[in-house]
Amino acid sequence: MSPASQSPASAEPPEIRLAQQPDADALLGRSPLAALVGMLLDQQVPMEWAFSGPYTIASRLGADDLDAHEIAARDPEEFAALLSEKPAVHRYPGSMAQRVQQLCRFLVEEYGGDAEAVWADAASGKELLARLQALPGFGKQKAQIFLALLGKQYGVRPPGWREAAGAYGEQGSYRSAADITGPESLAKVRAHKQEMKAAAKASKPAKAAKGSKGSKEPKSAGN
Repeated sequence: MSPASQSPASAEPPEIRLAQQPDADALLGRSPLAALVGMLLDQQVPMEWAFSGPYTIASRLGADDLDAHEIAARDPEEFAALLSEKPAVHRYPGSMAQRVQQLCRFLVEEYGGDAEAVWADAASGKELLARLQALPGFGKQKAQIFLALLGKQYGVRPPGWREAAGAYGEQGSYRSAADITGPESLAKVRAHKQEMKAAAKASKPAKAAKGSKGSKEPKSAGN
């Protein structure tokens, strides 16, 4: 990538370690579309699986990179079959194939198929977050994580990018894919996610008990 915010001296593709596979990570480093697709795939599967997906798709298309125009124009059933080949690109290859095509069609219509144009001239972190949230398949959380990834690892740092990324933009945190630079950091991020899941699970019985208690009080008061 060569975002406008980078200086010529730092124009070399960044060293990405999200997929934990050299060829897949090299593609993520040089291809803006691959990075976006990897982020799109990053749900309900291990992060390494998600971010190796763009390389798998490109390889099955017989290309060394992803092309938004080509993917957008492919027959949906054929593209879904391509992602479903063993090993599948995702746990839900059919639905994710549809989402990848929706993303690529949006990029073709709004940015001429140039994924990097989404962030290349963003004047602020707030503007960049809004652009990312407008992408098909990108809710606020996914958009903030990708914004943090752009800032932390790709050198895309418009004013206010950390603030726009929320907690994911904090320096030294290990909350998301934005913080993965190797096996050690991957383990830390995975541990953080497990802690969050455990905390959410533990809070459910307490909330249920509180809700149950609350529902009884009006009834007794009415009697």
